[in-house]
Amino acid sequence: MRLLACLSAALCLLVQPAPAAETRPWDEVTRAARGQTVNWNAWAGDPQTNAFITWVGTQVEKRYGVRVNHVKLKDTAEAVTRVVAERTAGRDEGGGVDLIWINGPNLLSMKSGGLLYGPVTGALPSFRLVDTAKRPSNVVDFTVPIDGYAVPWRIAQIVYVYDSARTPADTLPRSIPGMLDWARKNPGRLTHPNVRNFLGATFLKQALYELAPDPAVLQSPATDETFGPATERLWAWYEALRPNLWRQGRTFPESGPAQRQLLADDEIDLAISFNPSEAAVAIAGGLLPDTVRVLVLDKGTIGNTSFVAIPYNAANKEGAMVVANFLLEPATQARAQDPKEMGNFTVLDLDKLTPEQRRLFDRPADAKGLPTNAELGTALPEPHPSWMTRITAEWERRVAR
Repeated sequence: MRLLACLSAALCLLVQPAPAAETRPWDEVTRAARGQTVNWNAWAGDPQTNAFITWVGTQVEKRYGVRVNHVKLKDTAEAVTRVVAERTAGRDEGGGVDLIWINGPNLLSMKSGGLLYGPVTGALPSFRLVDTAKRPSNVVDFTVPIDGYAVPWRIAQIVYVYDSARTPADTLPRSIPGMLDWARKNPGRLTHPNVRNFLGATFLKQALYELAPDPAVLQSPATDETFGPATERLWAWYEALRPNLWRQGRTFPESGPAQRQLLADDEIDLAISFNPSEAAVAIAGGLLPDTVRVLVLDKGTIGNTSFVAIPYNAANKEGAMVVANFLLEPATQARAQDPKEMGNFTVLDLDKLTPEQRRLFDRPADAKGLPTNAELGTALPEPHPSWMTRITAEWERRVAR
């Protein structure tokens, strides 16, 4: 958080007029891209994602003559820092970062700092297939419009994982108030990660959506005037819920994987996840039994989108655009959604695809626990980041009492 704050302050000092929109014909872009090597700066903490990026590199080199060099990051802020340093040094052309996997505060900081090339989405042929209506997170990231400066490529959405052999679906809650009723009837069978972990904070954010008097307030920064009234029902709900949590809410798993292990060990019956493919991927990896499934609440759950973006001074902008467009091709998106690959649901609108393209997204016969795109239901937009910051601080204050 301290690094992000420093970056944000630096970017505010570096703001300059945004570059013009990319308007070249696509065949001109692909001709210019041939022979380029795209330095794709991307988090490298997941072997399946690393393998997918390698596959993308082989495909775009074969089809477009564009090579991909995966610059493996521990934190996306590393790439942002490089671009900031280049701007400070006056290196406005020939930059060393061509493409960044990015979202959240890093993306918003780069956009507000004038450090992104674009807008580019209007030039990408495959962008017309993106779902910009039913999935607003594809064009608005944490309440801030993307304005074409980044390209969506994978989504996340809250689901709740359960074992259908132990807990039939028709006995599970389908709302946040219903979750309290269910927990009272099944004490100790629900928990959430520590709220210092993003998934624990998301457990509370999801509850806030249903309990806030006016959820629209969550799309603006939380203030001293708005936070109390908006969260009053949340804290009343949580105070009633907590004694019915695993170990009476006196201790919490530290992470999503730790919570998943509690489900595997039959200590809990319901576990929150930000990956709709959590059950299918866990089954495939032998981490959970093949009877686990996912539940989505009736009024929808919070979803967000990961993007790729091109720095303003990238040396290989055309190659980066080719990679970004390839990520949106239906066959690429379908491969990404396969639990044997990454299990990341598509950013595309399936209604915009041909029947043949839509069949690529049919649930594989052997993919147990994988929901259909339709079963995910409505994706709710992320609240402004300040809500999560304040919720975490308030939760820690209350738990420490």
